[in-house]
Amino acid sequence: MKDLLLITPPFTQLNTPYPATAYIKGFLNTKNISSYQIDLGIEVILELFSKDGIQKIFETEIDLQSISENSQRIFALREEYLKTIDQVISFLQGKNPTLARQVCSMNFLPEASRFNQLDDMEYAFGNMGLQDKAKHLATLYLEDLSDYIVENVDSDFGFSRYAERLGKSANSFDELYLKLSDNQTFIDDFTLKILQEKIELVQPKLICFSIPFPGNLYSSFRCAKFIKENYPHIKTAMGGGFPNTELREIKDQRVFEFFDFITLDDGELPIELLHENINIEVEIAEFKRTFLIENQEVTYKNNSKRHDYKQADIGTPDYNDLQLDKYISVIEIANPMHSLWSDGRWNKLTMAHGCYWGKCTFCDISLDYIKIYEPISAKILVDRMEELIATTGETGFHFVDEAAPPALMREVALEILRRNLVVTWWTNVRFEKSFTRDLCFLLKLSGCVAVSGGLEVASDRLLKLIDKGISVEQVAKVTRNFTEAGIMVHAYLMYGYPTQTIQETIDSLEMVRQLFEMGILQSGFWHQFAMTAHSPVGLNPEEFGVTPIKQEILFANNDIDFTDKTGIDHSKFSFGLKKSLFNYMHGINFEIPLNDWFDFKIPKTTIHPDYIHDCLLEEDDFKFKGNSKIVFLDKNVIAENYIKTKKQNSWAYTQLTFHLKTNIVKIDLEQEKAEWLIKTLKENSTDNAKKITLQQLKIQFEENLEDFELFWFSKPMQQLKDNGVVLSL
Repeated sequence: MKDLLLITPPFTQLNTPYPATAYIKGFLNTKNISSYQIDLGIEVILELFSKDGIQKIFETEIDLQSISENSQRIFALREEYLKTIDQVISFLQGKNPTLARQVCSMNFLPEASRFNQLDDMEYAFGNMGLQDKAKHLATLYLEDLSDYIVENVDSDFGFSRYAERLGKSANSFDELYLKLSDNQTFIDDFTLKILQEKIELVQPKLICFSIPFPGNLYSSFRCAKFIKENYPHIKTAMGGGFPNTELREIKDQRVFEFFDFITLDDGELPIELLHENINIEVEIAEFKRTFLIENQEVTYKNNSKRHDYKQADIGTPDYNDLQLDKYISVIEIANPMHSLWSDGRWNKLTMAHGCYWGKCTFCDISLDYIKIYEPISAKILVDRMEELIATTGETGFHFVDEAAPPALMREVALEILRRNLVVTWWTNVRFEKSFTRDLCFLLKLSGCVAVSGGLEVASDRLLKLIDKGISVEQVAKVTRNFTEAGIMVHAYLMYGYPTQTIQETIDSLEMVRQLFEMGILQSGFWHQFAMTAHSPVGLNPEEFGVTPIKQEILFANNDIDFTDKTGIDHSKFSFGLKKSLFNYMHGINFEIPLNDWFDFKIPKTTIHPDYIHDCLLEEDDFKFKGNSKIVFLDKNVIAENYIKTKKQNSWAYTQLTFHLKTNIVKIDLEQEKAEWLIKTLKENSTDNAKKITLQQLKIQFEENLEDFELFWFSKPMQQLKDNGVVLSL
């Protein structure tokens, strides 16, 4: 028996839990409030994609004459699916690795239309290996079954969403309310059976639904309806990304037939107050950013004077109760970077609340989750990493920041190295000039394998209009720095931004083509610009040349329909942009003219074919930056003294040998300078929390020796910098 039941409704991710309930449970632990959490999504998927579940799918009545040829084939092969499904799921859970050889034999899995895209398997196999090739094939197998479900059993099904269209820009509650009045769907039957089992087990006083996306909305309401009908004494609450962005103007009372409370923004204090006031009259209870019904009206109550908790005080996310060993890793596209979102178990953490930039005009910068920027210390963050490793057994981390701050990333990397932790991590960044070659190398050493970031529209005019604070040239240099350090890069790409011309769309595609051809971008995703109610564009549309189409808001309000003064139908570019990108991500067809990707006439690009190449041409930087922080990554050095003679003159020299992980570096220095360097290496290694600046090094050096700049920019020292022994941060 627990006080609270925390639920993520179907569907979000297959490979790892969405972290919201784990964050809340970790906070509740600090307040000694008992809770239990479930990810209904993965539990429903595992019931559905089991022998019994697939049997029910094939028992659903269909007219074989009227279904597609693809569905006819899947139905004809139903015995093969029933025979293999449990083994495939077990393999994708990491429990049956030897099955990979069977899967890759190409005569084990039944194949339907999804397997038609296998042209790139040789590329994928060479880049990703046997296990990943098998995961990719098993994913196609599941997608074939998904296609069958969508066509013949439940048209709203999707692996990472359910009935998403009902939650997208639903200004009115009517359509969703009508759907909820209808009979339960095929997927609902699975969902509500599991929900009932959990409620009987936990017997909570309050059930809190975290709804991150529109694709979770319908299921949460269906679950809430079930609770109200069968457990009327249990209170229900909704929070998370969807209500935080879309339900800030809710007026429809019918919503509260399902939910007693809807909370906005950071959930810790609102939920704590709901727990404290669960049995107190609404009129006198304390609430934080909470919608409820009072006097038969929808009322927003924010009458608590208590402040939200600082990030340092909310505790470590707690993944207990979740079935971590049952999540399934899938690979939809044979691209190592792209697979990170769906492959592997990642503990999710946040380096900083909000965004340190907070200016992008397409972004919800007026809302607290972006606007209130609050980083936490590297020490606390790495403490939490160690705690999660101990409790989950997983050493993979995805920092889900809006944009991780480079200075904090540096401190986290140094703290990881200081503690000799072996972790694998990735995060979202801004492609800003702070990501130098040396910083990227340090991040890689600490376990960073990938970053994703917004290039948006690869046009300097539009990047200024977006107020992105970057240029295409800068993005090229930063992605080069990451790539050369061995860190994969994914770019979020946008088309259809207000006032964007057709020429700018084509030029943007050419920039992206060159970035991939140069090998400094490994993955990307195009999305069409959407005007949101809480962004600068949505708040001041006239400044951006767009006219919103006004609608009465009774339920959700986020995406706003609009007309652009250019009159361009940007949606017609969608297929060509995505098809070309799919090819570029697989390292092919860079030579194909841009117009071949589209079935209509486009203008020629105005971008020089060597633009990105020329951006990366740099002369050696020999500027003395006194405030640079210097880190020495190798304190174990072998020194051998010898005498160097020339024309009857002799000098005392030392050869220093550095045994790095993958190579050996040898340099020769005058003995005095070598002794100074050895001493400095030991005093300023990563074990030392205090970092020395270049100016401080200069002062130390010149206490006994001369001309520090000549020494610092000498060939031996450059050799150490090139091999990552000495980093300037």
